[in-house]
Amino acid sequence: MSRAPPREGPSPTGVAVSPEVEAALASGGAVVALESTIICHGMPYPKNLQTAMEVEAIVRENGAVPATIAILNGVPHVGLNSEQLKNLAISGSQFQKTARRDIAQVVASGSNGATTVSATMFFAHKVGIPIFVTGGIGGVHRYGEKTMDISSDLTELGKTPVAVISAGVKSILDIARTLEHLETQGVTVAAYRTNEFPAFFTETSGCKVPCRVDSPEECAKIIYANQNMHLGSGILIAVPVPKQHAASGKVIESAIQQSLKEADDKRIIGNAITPFILDRVKVLTGGSSLEANIALVKNNALTGAKIAVALSDLRKRVTNRFGKVP
Repeated sequence: MSRAPPREGPSPTGVAVSPEVEAALASGGAVVALESTIICHGMPYPKNLQTAMEVEAIVRENGAVPATIAILNGVPHVGLNSEQLKNLAISGSQFQKTARRDIAQVVASGSNGATTVSATMFFAHKVGIPIFVTGGIGGVHRYGEKTMDISSDLTELGKTPVAVISAGVKSILDIARTLEHLETQGVTVAAYRTNEFPAFFTETSGCKVPCRVDSPEECAKIIYANQNMHLGSGILIAVPVPKQHAASGKVIESAIQQSLKEADDKRIIGNAITPFILDRVKVLTGGSSLEANIALVKNNALTGAKIAVALSDLRKRVTNRFGKVP
């Protein structure tokens, strides 16, 4: 198994926070959490490294500090240096795909883990990062009413007060049932500058949202209100893929249906389904889905950084006026 280069040890919380991230959090600055599964399991090398570096650069250019999260040699890390990012990208699937349920095992065994949405949310909240940018979240799988295959991302959103900025739910899933499940979990779902929930690769899904937001400041107010009321649940802010990068919905849907059949024929189940289908969709669409994936992650990073800055500014204004923040 690939071993990451050594670095400073964990804090009393059991998490090693980079000096840059620690300083930003201490000063009330804007910080954006980023997952590592997309690096290790979502794209091939070197495209994954290039994308990870560009995403971090976008966050910085827009006034926030990026905090990529991963487990290295059994130690959860929040904020990685360039050498660690490169090691993630080169190691790829040698890093275990790590959701919340896997954290204890990966830490106890001293292994390397690439954090999914649920694990990234957990560690972000643990160190006080309120905003997390990803590509798309997991959800209720198609035919989930029979298989009960429901992503832990949804339950994490129900119990962890972190705002997740994504391009909605991956279009390989049952979007309508996913939104129903999020409602059951008490999760605020908002769409950014649209009334319709986006479907990852495409701008539309046919599902309306209960809340629309049109600016980073609006998003910041909702996040702040959620914190102030101690609701204890997360927020999902869905940002459509940029129009110029949106793949044809019909082509994507056809590729998804074919990939689902292939997965069923091969009896692929559990957390192996999503990587398999995404890879098959990429092949069947001639790579256009991968380019759409990269474009939406970068767009989410841009939006997430602006929201993080707006939230930081709002909290500072409240502090100056009242002397405290939630």
